[in-house]
Amino acid sequence: MTTVFHNPRCSKSRAAVELLISRGIEFDVVEYLETPPSAKELGKIVKMLNIDPAQLVRTGEKLFKEMNLGDRELSDAQWIAILASNPTLIERPIVVYDGKAAVGRPLENIVEILDQ
Repeated sequence: MTTVFHNPRCSKSRAAVELLISRGIEFDVVEYLETPPSAKELGKIVKMLNIDPAQLVRTGEKLFKEMNLGDRELSDAQWIAILASNPTLIERPIVVYDGKAAVGRPLENIVEILDQ
């Protein structure tokens, strides 16, 4: 099953959806701001991405600054909890495809997992 964690207001996210459509790939859309992934789901996504949870954080968001997250040392579990509670901070779009995941910044990251 293919899933896109999507924000329809984001051009990169819309481009990811268009890419999957153009390739004829069926997928589920999760508008993650409306239906945030759980901490458990985020943990799985981070493992598929092969990154630290902190690398999934949108550091340019106003909320990131308001929460003083740049000045704090947090564990992986703490980052995941913060992302689950504050989905605006989750980098987008995320495509999960065939047991792999990619953040679509740049879009070529998604192409790479589709072509493997």
